[in-house]
Amino acid sequence: MIWPSTDHKKGESVEKVTLSIIEALIGHIDIVVTCKDKELLNHANEILKNRFGEEPRLKLLEIPSFEIWARDMGPTFVETNKNTLAIADFNFDSWGYADTLDTDTKTEEMYDERAAEQYSLPVISSTMISEGGNREVNGRGTLMTTEVVEGGRNPTMTKGEMELEYKRLLGIKKTIWLKQGLVEDDHTFLGPVATADGTKAYTVVTTNGHVDEFVRFVNDSTILLAEIDSTEFDDPIAFENHKRIEENYQILTAATDQDGKPFTIIRMPLPGTIFSTMEPGDYVYEFIKTLNYSDGSTFPDGEPVRVMAALSYLNFIISDKVVVGQTCWREGMPNELKLKDEKAAQILQSVFPNRKVIMIDALAVNLGGGGIHCISMHQPELPDN
Repeated sequence: MIWPSTDHKKGESVEKVTLSIIEALIGHIDIVVTCKDKELLNHANEILKNRFGEEPRLKLLEIPSFEIWARDMGPTFVETNKNTLAIADFNFDSWGYADTLDTDTKTEEMYDERAAEQYSLPVISSTMISEGGNREVNGRGTLMTTEVVEGGRNPTMTKGEMELEYKRLLGIKKTIWLKQGLVEDDHTFLGPVATADGTKAYTVVTTNGHVDEFVRFVNDSTILLAEIDSTEFDDPIAFENHKRIEENYQILTAATDQDGKPFTIIRMPLPGTIFSTMEPGDYVYEFIKTLNYSDGSTFPDGEPVRVMAALSYLNFIISDKVVVGQTCWREGMPNELKLKDEKAAQILQSVFPNRKVIMIDALAVNLGGGGIHCISMHQPELPDN
């Protein structure tokens, strides 16, 4: 994980979410937290020691970064045919918001290479742009990804050319191409989205459709896929999400794994769109006011704006003994949302019967464009040599 250096919205602590994840996992697994500089490392070290004491399975490293999205720019560990680990290093363009040569983007792109240096691991590099949050694998050679993201990041590449890179860097044998992700994950510069009450809301520097917001492997043959209840179809965002997800469902029901076997598909509710307000001075506000909006709209600089959080029950963390999921209900919110939280926890427990499921509030992270899966990257144990 990456220790946060800022909040996306004042009063919504990303540090608090980070600590909740560490608390859920500590003692069960080794945890590595990176900090962008020595000052932040000292700050994180003090907080962690006060909270957890001396914890031998918790390690801090200094690696430069601006953002916290370890899933996307962090080290993707792969096992080689020599029973050793290597880092698969795709190119990076800040989720389509910048050029690969942008100075800040280059720092993020170097994150996984610097992690590789820490572990003395070789790096397998590619000029193809791809983020970990849009690559969901079953551990047997099958990958799920979305066309709109991978194609958008690599407009000069064909699907076949991209598949060759997945094979070369990740050992992928079969790629399942899904179409689009959630509306709440659409690129912010596409312009504000019409909502059920007739107003408009902005997305929060989102990825344009990562798979980990709506579909996940829970084992090599079982897929969890989001579903919208028909009672929500009056909401234009929910209805558009329904259309997108059902198109992906049709693809998945016709798909097979690397051995030609069909998948078991289990449906998982979505919480529905959760709105918030961003104001001048908020980290996300200050970024999205600088964008050129492709729909011709003008950002109302200086005025508060309505935003939609990027959140989903599908954006959970799987570890050896614990699964960390997300709650969405807060005091004052509809009771239906509380019931959805409970149903999501029950579904996670049913598909992970041998793991403990811990649900946490992660809205502070969601308001920056992703979830708890997005701010974590799993690291396999080094193979026995």
